[in-house]
Amino acid sequence: MSVAPVELEQPDVEERLAPDVPWVTIVWNDPVNTMSYVTYVFQSYFGYSKSKAERLMRDVHEKGQAAVSNGSREEMERDTQAMHEYGLWATFSKDD
Repeated sequence: MSVAPVELEQPDVEERLAPDVPWVTIVWNDPVNTMSYVTYVFQSYFGYSKSKAERLMRDVHEKGQAAVSNGSREEMERDTQAMHEYGLWATFSKDD
């Protein structure tokens, strides 16, 4: 009696090489920083245009939070640390 060989399903190359993304950095509203300062931080650190920085600042102010960057976990850890160094409240998490 012979047994047919079992083929194990291998993930394709793209699945194995896909980076661990998406992750996001979230900046939270706080009672300390002014809207103009938050706009300045977004322009200075991320290089965002004034209009994009202001839109994100408005989301932080009005909605309580804004996802300000996305990428790999390591990049979001770096961005979150940078926001802390600017005095902003920030976290990072996996984007669903």
